Order: sequence, then structure tokens, then C-alpha cells
Amino acid sequence: MFGYKIPFNIPPYVGGEMDNLEKACRVNRKICGDGEFTKYCKSWLEKRTGSPEVLLTTSGTDALEMAAHLCHVEPGDEVIMPSYTFCSTADAFVLRRAVPVFVDIRPDTMNIDETKIEDAITDRTRAICAVHYAGVSCEMDTIMDIAKRHHLLVVEDAAQGVMASYHGRALGTIGDFGCYSFHETKNYSMGEGGAILISDKNAAEEAEILREKGTNRSQFFRGQIDKYTWVNYGSSYLPSELNAAYLAAQLDVADKINDTRLARWNQYYEELQPLAEAGRIELPTVPDGCRHNAHMFYIKTKDIDERQQLIGWLKENGIAAVFHYIPLHTAPAGLKYCRFHGEDVYTTKESERLLRLPMYYDLTSENVSEVCDRIREFYRAR
Repeated sequence: MFGYKIPFNIPPYVGGEMDNLEKACRVNRKICGDGEFTKYCKSWLEKRTGSPEVLLTTSGTDALEMAAHLCHVEPGDEVIMPSYTFCSTADAFVLRRAVPVFVDIRPDTMNIDETKIEDAITDRTRAICAVHYAGVSCEMDTIMDIAKRHHLLVVEDAAQGVMASYHGRALGTIGDFGCYSFHETKNYSMGEGGAILISDKNAAEEAEILREKGTNRSQFFRGQIDKYTWVNYGSSYLPSELNAAYLAAQLDVADKINDTRLARWNQYYEELQPLAEAGRIELPTVPDGCRHNAHMFYIKTKDIDERQQLIGWLKENGIAAVFHYIPLHTAPAGLKYCRFHGEDVYTTKESERLLRLPMYYDLTSENVSEVCDRIREFYRAR
């Protein structure tokens, strides 16, 4: 997004990151994983979310891949999820040769339509993957009830959901597994990184081995065994200590970051509400009981043509605004590996109307007002 007066995203930087990196390198002399900063981030996340076990990962994608492994999905098993999501959600299960089964979304939140899930269940269904779009929770009570009655596992793709909650419960802690992302586009960043939240102790032990290349190395370092060895399949899902050091500085001021983003989100909403009341655009919906984290602010235009014209107008005025996911069921890999159950009433239609506006920690109130001014000018000219 170089060359824009107001870029779409600037990775968060709060000032303590470089001190932490220097401490890791020069004082602790520990730059591979599971050092002081990795342990700090793990502890912080467990305390703030209430999750019994949190493991940092090399990415949100890897957190999802770990969840797919821990669900023990087998070739031909099915996992129900929305098509309106990033490819990593489906990829994690496709790598296990499972079949993602897409169902339609709700037009108000862009989340999976919980009323469409049960009809998609077959004797091959193993899990439901709920994607919390824009840090706004899916209807988890209904989803968990369906899962319980049909003996299914629930994976929460909460990549965008750090510091968001559903009826007082942190996103990522409601299902069997939760997955966070700390990519540079997220509210809290370590460049590339993520975390998996695990509700079951036995699964936590398995996850630890999976993350450590299939070894019981972590048990060895805790003194639980006298040597470590290769005990199961696994991979290298443990992030560098340098990434954790960068993230730790932001977790130290997590509430400040959250409050600042919420202030900008609320400003967008208030300034653009007259356009919504006039029927020119639609604004995001946050259902009762959902506490969002201002991960993104989006509007919906009349149709895809109007959206593209607005993107072009904002670009002419030095403002970067972008559309989001192309529904996975229309992608080449989606056609090859997945299937859509039921009718696509809203997934494609709503995705073509959605436009994301700049949202990041350093975004100023003046920036938000300028974006809103340009949007108002666009609609006054129509």
C-alpha cells in the first residue's frame, strides 16, 4: 500500500518491540522458540482468555493445521464451514484429505449461517469450523448445541478474534480448539505467527508433541522424563523467540490498542450512519452478546460495480480501501477439493458488496474523518 496518504494497514508498533528483541538477543541469548518471551505470551493469553492451554505457533494457518490434526480427521471425512473465509480455513483440512463442506453465510455478520449447518451433516461429518469474521462471533450457542447432539468437534477460526468475546467468553475458548493469528494485518502482530487454544488436557499433550516435530521434548525440559525421543508424527510449529518478543510488547498494552481501535471503529460508524439511514450503504452488525475488537471496519455498497468505483475514487484521493475474500467454492481449489451444500443465497452476493476501510492502531481521528468525507463526496456526486 505504498504511495497512499492513508494506507489500508500499518502493522502495529508500540515502542517496546526493539527493547524486547535486544533482550532476547543480547541478554537472554535465546532466539529459538520457548524462551522467556514465548512463555510470557502463552501465560498472558491463557490468563486473558481463560483457555486451559495456549501454544504459540508459526502462523494462524499452522494453528488451523494443528487443529485439523488434533481432530483426527481422516481421508473422506467432512468438515462444515463457510465459503466466505481465507483459504487457510479449508487448506488445513484438505491437507488431511478431508472434504470442506460449505454452507451459506448470514448477510448481517458475514458469519456461517448456523441454521444451515444441521442439514449439511452426513455420516462422514467430523467437525464444524466456525469463522468469526471481523472479530464478531458466530452464533456459538446454536453451533455448540448442534455439535453436541451430533457428536462433532468444533474448531473456532478466531484469526481475527483476539480480545473479542461471545456472552462473556473469549473467542477461541468455546469450541474444542481455537485458532488465533498474529499476522501483520491483525490487531496484535508478531509479523507471522499465531496460537492454538485447547480445551482438553489430553489434546493439549498431543498438541505439544505435534508442535515439537513429534517429540516429547517439552516434557524433557520440564523434567518429566529423563530423555526425549520421537514418539509421534509432528512438524515445526514453534515460532522464533524473536517473533514472540515482538508480540510481547504489544500484549503489554493490549487494552490501549483495543480501546484505540474501538474508538476509530465507533467514529466510522457515527460519521457514516447518515449514509446508511439514507439507504446508500450498509454498516456492520454486531449482535447482542457479542463484544467485537474493531478488527476491521467495512461498508456494503449497492453492488460490485459501485464498490469498484468507490475503491477507484478513494484511490484517486490517496486512500487505500480493499474488497475481501473471493468465496472459496468459486476458486479452482475449492471446485477440486470441496463442495457447497444448499443454495448460495448470500455468500457471493454479499462478498461482492463488501468494502474494507483503513483500520490500524496508528489511524488518527483526522484520518477517519477524511475517509468519511471522501465517501460522502462520492455519494453526493451520484
